[in-house]
Amino acid sequence: MTLSAFTTGLAMGLTLIVAIGAQNAFVLRQGLRNEHIFAVCLACAVSDAALIALGVTSFRQIAQILPGIDPFMRYGGAAFLFVYGARSLLSAMRASGALDMSGQTGRGLGVTLATCLALTWLNPHVYLDTVVLLGTISTRFPGAQGAFAAGAMSASFLFFFSLGYGARRLRPLFEKPAAWRILEAIIGIVMFAIALRLVMGL
Repeated sequence: MTLSAFTTGLAMGLTLIVAIGAQNAFVLRQGLRNEHIFAVCLACAVSDAALIALGVTSFRQIAQILPGIDPFMRYGGAAFLFVYGARSLLSAMRASGALDMSGQTGRGLGVTLATCLALTWLNPHVYLDTVVLLGTISTRFPGAQGAFAAGAMSASFLFFFSLGYGARRLRPLFEKPAAWRILEAIIGIVMFAIALRLVMGL
């Protein structure tokens, strides 16, 4: 159960976090510019870890007090993922741009971290992904929520540091609009699959 919870948390964390958004684009840009990469990656990963811990802890307590909330949140999470997936597929069909390398450059560490934290903590999707969705799924692993949280947290550290430090190698790829469309399509399909599993109670 513990290993299953960890691997599920890892897979779910990677699946949710890979979705293209302002935060990931910011990390990509910082990596491509080679500016404050470690600090930015660490800030994103630690923020995610804190929110995941909050979600797992909160939903475990809520599930004990209100057992009926599990199916409600499960179907709500499935609906959210379905919409999320539909938006990704729609973006894959309509997107025509590539990674935007324009914007602020050469900023100090303080300003860079402030921007990074704002993109993280002021983004409602972050709370939906970490606190609500991951917190809800963690209730399906009674006694192993800690392992699930550890897996999801590991996914955040793995993803952000890989994205930040691997950005230079990704530059030729993500300068092509087709790369974004393919990634969005993959994300949409995976989101639909997870939503179906939630509805079926798997």
